[in-house]
Amino acid sequence: MATRTSGQGSGKRPASRSGSRTASPKRSPAGSRGRAAPRPRPAPKRPVATGQDPISWFFLVIGKLVIGMWMLVANGVGAAARALGQGARDLDPMHRRDGQGLSVLAGAIVLAALTWRDTKTGFAAFVDAVVRGTVGSLAWAVPVLLAVLAWRLLRHPDQNAETGRMGIGWTALLAGILGIVHVAHGTPYPSGGPNDGMDNVSAAGGMIGFIVSAPPSSILPAFITIPLLLMLSGFGLLVITATPVHRIPERLAEIQHMLFQRPEETGERRKAPAPGRKRTRKQQGGGRDAAEGGDNIKPYDTPVLSEKDHSPEIVPGLVDDVVESAEPTEPEIPKPAPQPPLPTPAPRKVEQLVLSSQEGPYTLPDLTLLRPGSAPKQETKANRTVVNALTSVLEQFSIDAQVVGFTRGPTVTRYEIELGPAVKVEKVTALTKNIAYAVKSADVRILSPIPGKSAIGVEIPNVDKDLVSLGDVLRSQVAQADHHPMIVGLGKDVEGRTIVANLAKMPHILIAGATGAGKSTCINGLISSILLRATPDEVRMVLVDPKRVELSSYEGIPHLITPIITNPKKAAEALEWVVGEMDRRYDDLAASGFRHVDDFNKAVRAGKLVPPPGSERVYQPYPYLLVIVDELADLMMVAPRDVEDSIVRITQLARAAGIHLVIATQRPSVDVVTGLIKANVPSRLAFATSSLADSRVILDQPGAEKLVGQGDALFLPMGASKPMRLQNAFISEKEIAEVVAHCKAQMQAEYREDVAAPAAAKREIDEEIGDDLDLLIQAAELIVSTQFGSTSMLQRKLRVGFAKAGRLMDLLESRNVVGPSEGSKAREVLVKPDELPGLLAELRGETG
Repeated sequence: MATRTSGQGSGKRPASRSGSRTASPKRSPAGSRGRAAPRPRPAPKRPVATGQDPISWFFLVIGKLVIGMWMLVANGVGAAARALGQGARDLDPMHRRDGQGLSVLAGAIVLAALTWRDTKTGFAAFVDAVVRGTVGSLAWAVPVLLAVLAWRLLRHPDQNAETGRMGIGWTALLAGILGIVHVAHGTPYPSGGPNDGMDNVSAAGGMIGFIVSAPPSSILPAFITIPLLLMLSGFGLLVITATPVHRIPERLAEIQHMLFQRPEETGERRKAPAPGRKRTRKQQGGGRDAAEGGDNIKPYDTPVLSEKDHSPEIVPGLVDDVVESAEPTEPEIPKPAPQPPLPTPAPRKVEQLVLSSQEGPYTLPDLTLLRPGSAPKQETKANRTVVNALTSVLEQFSIDAQVVGFTRGPTVTRYEIELGPAVKVEKVTALTKNIAYAVKSADVRILSPIPGKSAIGVEIPNVDKDLVSLGDVLRSQVAQADHHPMIVGLGKDVEGRTIVANLAKMPHILIAGATGAGKSTCINGLISSILLRATPDEVRMVLVDPKRVELSSYEGIPHLITPIITNPKKAAEALEWVVGEMDRRYDDLAASGFRHVDDFNKAVRAGKLVPPPGSERVYQPYPYLLVIVDELADLMMVAPRDVEDSIVRITQLARAAGIHLVIATQRPSVDVVTGLIKANVPSRLAFATSSLADSRVILDQPGAEKLVGQGDALFLPMGASKPMRLQNAFISEKEIAEVVAHCKAQMQAEYREDVAAPAAAKREIDEEIGDDLDLLIQAAELIVSTQFGSTSMLQRKLRVGFAKAGRLMDLLESRNVVGPSEGSKAREVLVKPDELPGLLAELRGETG
């Protein structure tokens, strides 16, 4: 320690224990295992003696004072600037954008005030000299261009992302124009001969025009320089309009079409009557009969009606034409314009299902009660960004394919990819995750191929979605062209076409999806479509709402034959009544020799059906009967066997009887949507699901798990092999209330009491039970209370033989108390302990 202290005090390095280490000036730490020699410490600085150098001390103090004051001022200014910047960042982006636009507009006004007046002095003369020296004789246009820029910032905020492209285009355009102006004035230089000087430069193209035109004009004649500058301006114009060179003829044709051709009104619009539709007998004969009977049946018919069925063929690839044809009436919806004719037959007096004794025709609700949706967008900046991203992915993986176009729908846009020769489709479909990564969206769905096209479709959700209104769907040409009362509006597909469907041709549909995916809105759309297009004597409804709040808005409408059913047990009884109604209709069809209720109704209206002699029966037309079950899961929990049996019976036979079923559930599992139900419900409408398994339950194929929700759906109609993607139409609660109020004002509902009424008396004791009633009741109490169904347990507890115990178990199985035998395992008990009193009363044959 003494040696080290001495060494440090003298400023020398202490002696090392090893002479070799001392002799070596440098040492590698990695090559030696011993302790490294301490580094020499620098000699301490000698303090300045204040008394020895007073002048140096004075300047040192003054310098530190000045530096301190400067840092104080700088810190204050910096803190204020940061505070203002933080406040600006806290502003809403729309306010910041508006501030930019207003600032540019203010600059344009100030610059115009300084440069456009005749006499300029002081600061105005300086600004005018700078502007004219920069852009020359076009200085008057600078305020105008600034005003245009301000208008763009304020008027089109959604296009601000194209500022870079627009800046390049305008720079090239103005540079070319200024160069041509400068050449036209003799290409004056800032200094030189008598024709040069800044005054002449300012009178020509300014410094910008000089910089652009002087280099080529110094080596080339004017008749070559000017075309080169024209090419520069033309390039800027192409960049501004986002027009490639190969599309110049197409853009010129579009401009000619826009200037010299005006759209003509269609004949249907010229013939449209005024709003407020009343049914007449004349309409009855031409409207309803045209939609009924076997004369109009087409082979390979489908329940889906789209615009392509009622409009001229649309050339594939012309996305603008598709979107325009999909919205033929939207621009005139807000105005009180005449509506197209609403096609449903005249009201008839109802005999099978009595409505009301009030006189007068039934007036349908006006379609103007439904609000229009948002105007469709043909193309946005986001679409071009996605096209570039898809092209980049194909190039990165060296796939000979290209994006040839896209069709923008309300919710998703389908991009079409065409493959080169000898390119496998799997090369593109295997890039699903890479495409999702490139377009920044997890909900990417690939179709290979697009139905009817030799192209692969990539469906990507839109950042800015369009609102599809039920009013727009029902006001469309396709909805007005079909007069069937069971036509309902579904929405719009990926190509923007309106999609409506005929419930009578489905003939039954399953609607399922996760909570909040749009199922309830779809049910509201179906019911509202019926209310807007059909009178109560054309369509009657049975609404089952176990949730008690989903369909409460429709309570009291004249289309109901029974109050809205909220009790699951009464719902099962109502389904049994529907089965009985179906049998009664089939009895009439069989007796009269018709195969469909439409043919029967047509003959009744024509007076061709005569009751047999001595019969007091009076034949009357049967209305369509629409049964809507909003939540199937609740019914299957209470009475699974009865509900399933009724649904299967209805779906198997009820089509020809004019009875159609709509089943909805938010729990698409195999215990709710059983195999028997799926086999007999051919049409499916799947909203977004939480898993692939749910999608397979609904559609028997994947796809619903990749939907984006909020009305995005896959519709698989009867007979289709692949589902179509559509955005379901939206109707608000206010619109529903207005439609319901109109219907209630037209007619009062009169319900049938036998729909959900319990049976008058339970059946008597079955002959099958015989004298074993007491033992059967004891066995039921034992099994239900213990929730354990075993034949050996009955032998032990009831002291009966194996044959008697087996017979008791068979009786309980036939009455849905226990499940079927599973070998050596105990049977499943299907009755809960709290349901035991009702079971015992049923076994005794007591009235309930």
